[in-house]
Amino acid sequence: MVFANSPAMVTQAVSSRAKPSRRSILRDVCEKLFTAISGHAFHQPTRSPRQLRVTSLKRFAMNLTDLRVALFSGNYNYVRDGANQALNRLVDYLLRQGANVRVYSPKVEPPAFAPAGELIGLPSMPFPGRGEYRFPLGLFGEVKRDLEEFNPNIVHVASPDVSGHRAVSWALDRKLPILASVHTRFETYPRYYNMAFLEPVAEAILRRFYNRCDALVAPSESMAAVLREQGMGDDISIWARGVDRDIFDPSRRDLAWRRELGIGDDEVAIGFLGRLVLEKGIDVFAETVTNLRERGVPFKVLVIGEGPAKDFFTEQVPEAIFVGFQKGPDLGRAVASMDMLLNPSVTETFGNVTLEAMACGLPVIAARATGSTSLVRDGETGRLVEPGQAQAFADVIESYIHNPDLRTAHGQAGELRSREYSWDAINGAVADAYLRLLAARSSAQTGALAHCSGVEK
Repeated sequence: MVFANSPAMVTQAVSSRAKPSRRSILRDVCEKLFTAISGHAFHQPTRSPRQLRVTSLKRFAMNLTDLRVALFSGNYNYVRDGANQALNRLVDYLLRQGANVRVYSPKVEPPAFAPAGELIGLPSMPFPGRGEYRFPLGLFGEVKRDLEEFNPNIVHVASPDVSGHRAVSWALDRKLPILASVHTRFETYPRYYNMAFLEPVAEAILRRFYNRCDALVAPSESMAAVLREQGMGDDISIWARGVDRDIFDPSRRDLAWRRELGIGDDEVAIGFLGRLVLEKGIDVFAETVTNLRERGVPFKVLVIGEGPAKDFFTEQVPEAIFVGFQKGPDLGRAVASMDMLLNPSVTETFGNVTLEAMACGLPVIAARATGSTSLVRDGETGRLVEPGQAQAFADVIESYIHNPDLRTAHGQAGELRSREYSWDAINGAVADAYLRLLAARSSAQTGALAHCSGVEK
């Protein structure tokens, strides 16, 4: 941590005294240092090293019931997506462990689903061109008063929007530790809207945001490596994603449901799962299907999801069977009733849909990009293809269509691998990160206090 104002403050303190002693100068330095670290005035009595050590241990011996987490999200429950499903599961886990959590995010009526925990609405406006999303405008009035009253001891920011930036500044002013979770590759979005020239600007904004935080959590090691390479931070740990095995399981496959949709028992259904938006790679999906069609390869296309690019998708893939938004057991049935998942997206940081398909026993064909490279074992649980290479995607899919034994073997291996992802164990990693950051902050404060007490003797 850099204390930019410390030299000036020390100079002012020294100049206000007549012939200051060396001890008094050092005392002033320590007072300023402690105040800069902790945000509290230094008024502690002199204590022995043993007393300081006991105090230190008491402060570090925190558990989850000591947590008071203020969580900021750009979309906590008004549009269902993988990111906010993970956040809601995290909050549910923390509350079950006895932690205190308050969530700050835009609200709409009706929401996509009921929120886990207490949700405080942030002022917001519809996002231009994507009205289903809200753009948070900052921290004002009642929201800020509520935050002060809640009095968190750690701040978690889940989106680098205006309110996220304001929350980081608020926490820095109070010397609170800050954890940022990375859920998507925002810097890649401009390329899907003919504004690729803005990517360096977006990356610079993200770099400033994340470097003001104490630590980051990323959903996969591949995403963490990208963040380090981009200079987003050094303290980056993994918060993976889990899968609900009660919903996603090979036993959910329903041949009768497939027949109702016009998919025969012996026909191969290529699946798409996710929001129908350009940044999910639906253009590459469509080009891949066109390539297969031109080759005369037999197949069906099953699309699960809704979104503003549905008309584009329908036009580009006219043979697709759209089943719309699905949830709960219906979602599990739809995914398990595919024969493979094609996920050409390069904006994923983890790939929830990839893990869900694996849990249903499907081979996954994915872009060799963040998230997918941490889940899909090429040639074992599916295949990884260079991003944007529609012909290469088509080659892999054709091989699966003509080789059902390979399809089955890769699907079974993926299902076995998906069992490694337990939600409670995964969310425990975030709780550990909270406690680690609080202990580090407490250590810094106690270290300054111990040094200053030694100087005064």
